[in-house]
Amino acid sequence: MSGTVEGRESTRRCGTHHDEAAISNAGDGRCVMSQENRIVVGIDGSASSLAALDWALSQAELTGATVEAVTAWEYPAFYSWEGGAVPPREFENAASVTVEDAVDNAVDRRANPPRVRTHVAQGDSARVLLDTAEDAELLVVGSRGHGGFVGALLGSVSHKCTHHAECPVVIVHASTERQ
Repeated sequence: MSGTVEGRESTRRCGTHHDEAAISNAGDGRCVMSQENRIVVGIDGSASSLAALDWALSQAELTGATVEAVTAWEYPAFYSWEGGAVPPREFENAASVTVEDAVDNAVDRRANPPRVRTHVAQGDSARVLLDTAEDAELLVVGSRGHGGFVGALLGSVSHKCTHHAECPVVIVHASTERQ
């Protein structure tokens, strides 16, 4: 990866949580990364990110891929270490709730959902997505999230991803954006 991303990760299949490592022992003491078909999708709770998650799950059902739902968080510009109103851990917890709820709701609507992993990381959203999708088959993002200009066709994150991703990028509009 070109950058360091810290965060936590969980894995689920068919809505049940379990621990699973993407690294396995090769039998001779070496650890090897499993080569899996991955679709990375960015989640921020916006309508277009939820539509992107649904699209990624449908694509994974067709291809047998694992979906990696990713959300990033940063300290707000006004945040101060000295007497900040919100403890730093609360930002990560809020991001975790956002991605976990989105995935739970989307997976619960499917008869045979694909394997889904969630990942929460501190950092710039575009950078986190680009780093996570470095060896993915596909990166899926919503057309725009919770920031920027409401009338824009593409948000800054989707724009950066289309220009800098090392894999194909799919941009999904929420149904209300198309009208």
